[in-house]
Amino acid sequence: MQHQLTCEQVSALLSFYVEDKLSEKLSEYIRLHLESCPSCLEKYLKMKNMINKFMDIQNKEIENPYANKQYEDFRNNLSAYIDNELNDFENIKIKKIAISNPLARQDLENIYTFKKLLHSSFEKTKNDLKNDYSKSIISQIKHEDIQEKKLDPFFTLVISFFAMITCIVAGIISILYF
Repeated sequence: MQHQLTCEQVSALLSFYVEDKLSEKLSEYIRLHLESCPSCLEKYLKMKNMINKFMDIQNKEIENPYANKQYEDFRNNLSAYIDNELNDFENIKIKKIAISNPLARQDLENIYTFKKLLHSSFEKTKNDLKNDYSKSIISQIKHEDIQEKKLDPFFTLVISFFAMITCIVAGIISILYF
């Protein structure tokens, strides 16, 4: 490819250049042409400005038109609504927002689904673990207390040994003195 591009070639490649979809070498040729051609530079600047405006508009639409002040109020009161902590007026307000705003409705559905899942997991766990651990722990503590009150078997053996020795010595003494 030549190092010099014509205005027609640059015009044909200009949109790709603005979107940075050309190879480095081809982008360099276009940049050199734009530096030397005021007419193509003006086209480039207009196209770049137009594409940037289009991207801004597109990004604003993508952000979600339902994410507004009303939706923010809904999000702030959602937990209180789920827990039945709101008065009747606020409950109705939350319901209206959920009906009219698809984003709010989706959030409400997600919360209820999560709450249902959490409740079913709790019930399953509760049924799986039918043991009452508080009673088990208390009985273990009582058992440990009883064991602590008992004498160590070694000490019991030592006391028994001294008692036998004492009896034998007492028997020997009584035989010798009588």
